[in-house]
Amino acid sequence: MMPVRNSLFLVGVTGGIGSGKSTVCRFLAEMGCALFEADRVAKELQCSDPEIIAGIRTLFGGDVYSVGAGGVLLLDRRRIACEVFSDSEKLLALNRLVHPKVYEAFHVAADRAVRQGNAVLVKEAAILFETGKTAELDLVVVVAAGRELRVQRAIDKGMGSREEILGRIAAQWPQEKLIENAGYVIYNEGTLDELHKETEKLYAFILQRASSCRNNV
Repeated sequence: MMPVRNSLFLVGVTGGIGSGKSTVCRFLAEMGCALFEADRVAKELQCSDPEIIAGIRTLFGGDVYSVGAGGVLLLDRRRIACEVFSDSEKLLALNRLVHPKVYEAFHVAADRAVRQGNAVLVKEAAILFETGKTAELDLVVVVAAGRELRVQRAIDKGMGSREEILGRIAAQWPQEKLIENAGYVIYNEGTLDELHKETEKLYAFILQRASSCRNNV
């Protein structure tokens, strides 16, 4: 079960590839929010959870994993990305395999945040609305930017070729749809300093909403 609502304000932050959502979340963490990085947790589980590993081997073949230094299990993520973003059924199957475990980990993180006295927990996730788990969140934030800017940022980060990145964008919810469903939107088309200032405004909004929720309980 999720923690008592008046003890923890839950914020979801999402946005398409190259939008800058991870930077916004890093700023929020520096400002004092607890942070749950759903995508990072998903990647960790893909190389540590036996059930997920077995499922991925069934979906993509046993050779999708290799063993690195010290016996660490390595996953060919680029190969998986190429397959799932051109095959919607495989993408759905992978999500069904991983997302329930990530959701369990989020519950654990929320309980820990309550015990540690945090007022706000931020959940960063590339796929948020698609999982159908937004009802439990008090606020959903979308970080947005123009498509070409997002593509170039992703290329600069080594996330794939232009064609691969465009394929990933096509497989995600359209940015316009994310914005329509958001409770708060940050447009990230300027400098890092400008994004930090916008995040400070968001943080003030979160604290105001969190205080209002506590007072209304």
